[in-house]
Amino acid sequence: MRGAILLLIFLNLAAPAEAQRQPLGIFFQWGAFEEEGRCFAIAEPERSPRPRDWKPFASIGYWPGQGVRGQLHIRLSRQKREGSAVLLKIDDRTWQLIGDGNNAWAPDRPADAEIVAAMRTGVDMTVETRSDRGARVRDYYRLRGAATAIDAAAVACARAR
Repeated sequence: MRGAILLLIFLNLAAPAEAQRQPLGIFFQWGAFEEEGRCFAIAEPERSPRPRDWKPFASIGYWPGQGVRGQLHIRLSRQKREGSAVLLKIDDRTWQLIGDGNNAWAPDRPADAEIVAAMRTGVDMTVETRSDRGARVRDYYRLRGAATAIDAAAVACARAR
């Protein structure tokens, strides 16, 4: 709960005044937010290497004006080594993501839909890769509250149309 509250404070302080994020709710370790033109569910990892210059997160985003619904975005806790795979595991299922720098995404819309469906019923999620220094990176997320946060973001952006 403390992490969720800190996430809420961080996200609201980090947003410029003209694009202020509006909280839709905090659901265990997941938060849902709306800002001009987009809505998203987001969480910080429960366990990850200590970040350097950015905050790692997992998010599911909606951009109605661009036709984007339920898109996964991962901000890794470390810069990814070029050529290294990024693997997302939810319980006993694994997907290979597309990664660049400290970001990763599902390779296509069907993978996004599969991942979101798995997040809704899953317990744990890990994202693994190798850092630019060769060290193994593993960011660990709890999924309790993810489904509710995803729903809150989806409903808010459906209303905004």
